[in-house]
Formats: sequence, structure tokens, C-alpha cells
Amino acid sequence: MIRKLLHRVFGRNPSVPVSTTRPSSSKLRIIPREQHGITHANISPCALKVTSGLQEAGYSAFVVGGAARDLLMGLEPKDFDVVTNATPEEVRAIFRRSRIIGRRFRLVHVMCGGETVEVSTFRGPSGDEAEGTNGGAAHADEHGRLLRDNIFGSQEEDAKRRDFTVNALFFDPVHEEIWDYLNGYQDIEARRLRIIGDPERRYREDPVRMLRVVRLAAKLDMQIDPNTAAPIGDLAPLLQNVPPSRLFDEMLKLLLSGHALPCVIDLRKRGLHHGLLPMLDVILEQPLGERFITLALKNTDDRVRQGKPVSPGFLFAALLWHEVLAAWNVRQGSGEKLIPALHQAMDDVLAVQNGKLAIPRRYDAIMKEIWAMQPRFTGRSGRRPFRLLEHPRFRAAYDFMLLRCESGEADMELARWWEAFQHAGPGEREAMLLKDETQKKRGRSRGRKKNEAGTIGNSAAENLE
Repeated sequence: MIRKLLHRVFGRNPSVPVSTTRPSSSKLRIIPREQHGITHANISPCALKVTSGLQEAGYSAFVVGGAARDLLMGLEPKDFDVVTNATPEEVRAIFRRSRIIGRRFRLVHVMCGGETVEVSTFRGPSGDEAEGTNGGAAHADEHGRLLRDNIFGSQEEDAKRRDFTVNALFFDPVHEEIWDYLNGYQDIEARRLRIIGDPERRYREDPVRMLRVVRLAAKLDMQIDPNTAAPIGDLAPLLQNVPPSRLFDEMLKLLLSGHALPCVIDLRKRGLHHGLLPMLDVILEQPLGERFITLALKNTDDRVRQGKPVSPGFLFAALLWHEVLAAWNVRQGSGEKLIPALHQAMDDVLAVQNGKLAIPRRYDAIMKEIWAMQPRFTGRSGRRPFRLLEHPRFRAAYDFMLLRCESGEADMELARWWEAFQHAGPGEREAMLLKDETQKKRGRSRGRKKNEAGTIGNSAAENLE
């Protein structure tokens, strides 16, 4: 412990932050509990244990980012991240149940029972600001996107490295203070979302920030600062340089945020939709496609806000359905049979989509099953409805069919029939089956007996009540 203290006081390694005292920055504003109203009781026991343990060991430690922001806005944080001036190795030495993770930037996961708190070390400047400060540890591509960034720094430098001012607030749960270097507290009070630093440079460093600003503005009910919004339209093509897997993760957060509908509208308004979901701009301009997607996103938002589960596979199936439908119609028009044409259309759409958004294959299977079951809902004679009802993916496919009916793509009579069929008793279901006119005509043309023209169809009475 004495050696660590001497190292922090007298030895300056450019990759290791050393100050444990209050900084003298004139920009720092320390907001007391009497003003912000947050206490240590508002954070999780594990986050309190981590911050207290680090401070007892002589380090600085704060709850940071979205957790501090959400607490100030009266929201319940999803998790609590901690930031400190201790290095990952020093954090690991303090907490027995912990592990160091990460390559681009090393972090420590501290486990307390079933809860895990992520602990990071204060980060220093990156890009051009980092030239010569740490042996060139920060690297960017030709567009300015950071590829490797593993530089430690001071708390103020860490604040400036974050994306938005409202995410650069530090809460000290031991002393119950908010530390604010960039007027983030003022921006929260004004409901203003403002990026830190030069907007164009920050978007070039990480183009995903352009998606994040849209998502956070909708989630937090904030107005995007004009300077923050200005470069987005021109820089939107930079999203094509983002790894597909990372783009998928960010889009999934956006679509499952409970504010997917306003987010998609804003994406389109700012020109960010091109290339994220192929032809989404065209789909939204088609009367049936726009209504279908609007209903799908609205239903998803309602379920998220009610705390109900949401299937990403179902959601992406809805977003890509009209692209599949268009490809399916083209193939049928060229003479291909109904079902083979549908399966080939599904494969074609997913092949294009996976190259842009990297939808995991586990979702591909769900989407294909939902799409492939849609033509089967029109078969309401014989044993076909019973077999469809027993399919393990029936409920998802049925909900999908309801969206098609509500949007005007399919007849609402189809939805009413299946709603009644599901809840009917065995005898009632038999009575609801439609007469199979195709079988009857075929039977007559071959001279078959009347009762061979469709045994079940002849004994059934059409009943849609």
C-alpha cells in the first residue's frame, strides 16, 4: 500500500492517472446533495460496496454515465458503472471476486452475489490530442474512427472523452456529491442533449454516436442541441464503416428502447436510415408498408413500456417483411411457384441484410418461420388449421398476421376467423372449417362419388361468428 501511495504521488506514468485529491479545475462544479437530492440509498448495494472499497483503499471512485444521469432525471438505472483512478490491476487486487476483461480498453468486472459492476479507469485524450502522450496508443482509420484506444488519464480528461454532457456526470455515493466538468447538470435541467467537443470530429471518431443521439433524445425526451445535430446528415455515410455486429447491437438497443417509433421517424428525418435496414426509405413511402411498420413499432414500444417480453426476431421480421413481399411478388410474376418463390425471396433478402446489419442466424430461423407460415393462414379447410395451430411458432406468426390485417394488407375477416378458431371447442372448430371447393371440383371432374369430393369439407358449415 505504501509503495502504491509513493508511486501515485511521485511517479507519473502517462498511462496511469495518479491524482486522488480534488482537482483544481475552474470548470469543475461540485453539486451537493441538498441541491440534486440523490443519496447513497439510490444506488445498488454492489455499486456502493465498490465505490466505498476503492475510496477506503485511497482511490477516487464514482458512479458515472447513464446511472448518474438517470438518477437525476428520476429514472431507474439499468445498471451502475463505476469509474476510478485505480488501474485495472489495482482494482483487481482490492476485490476478490473480480476479473479483468477487454482488449481495446481494459475493464474490471466486480461480482457481488448475482450483480456485476463494471469498473473502468479514467481515460485520457485520444486521436490527435493523444499524439506523443502515450507512445501513440490511440489509432484511427482514414475516416477518423478510433480503432484502438487504451489510454489512462485524469478525471477531467475522462469527462471530456465521454459522448454527451449528460453522460459525463460523476456521482460520489460516499459524500453524496455530483461532480460536473461540462455543464451536464445544467443540460439535464434544460432537457438539452449536447455532444462533448467538436461534433464532426466526435462523430468521425465513432459514427455510432449519430444513432445514439437519436435514441437518447427520444428516451430522455430531450431536444438535440442545434450544433450537435448539424453535421449528422452529411456524416451519415460513415455508418457504412462501422462493423456490422456493432451496428446491429446499437440498432437493437434503439428498437427495443420503448421509443422505437419516434426513433425511426427521426432516423429518416436525419438521413440515417439508408443502409441500416435496406430500402427502409422506400418502404416507409409505401402506404401499406408504412402503416405496417408503424403498427409493428408501436406494438413493440407498448410491450417494452409495459415490461412485457419482446422478440427481436419478430421485430426484424416485421421490418423486413415488405422487402420479402416485394421480392416474392417479382418471383411469382416471373412464373415461379408460390412457396418456392417465397423461400427464395426470404433467402435473397436475408443475404443482403446480413451483410449490412449482421442479424445473428438464430434470428434468421425465427424470421423465416414467421414469414413461411403466412400463406398457411389462408388454408382453413381440412386438417390444415389444426396442424398450424399446433406449430410451436404459431403465436408469433398469428400476431404477425394480425399486423398484416390491421395494416390493410390482409382481410380483417381472416383475423376474426383465427381469433374465433383458437378459442372454440373441438366441435365448434369442426363446424368452422370452410368448404374446400377445389377438392369438390376436382372430384366431380374425375367422376368420383359425392362423399369423396371432400369428406371434411362436405360435413362442415361455414361459421365465422
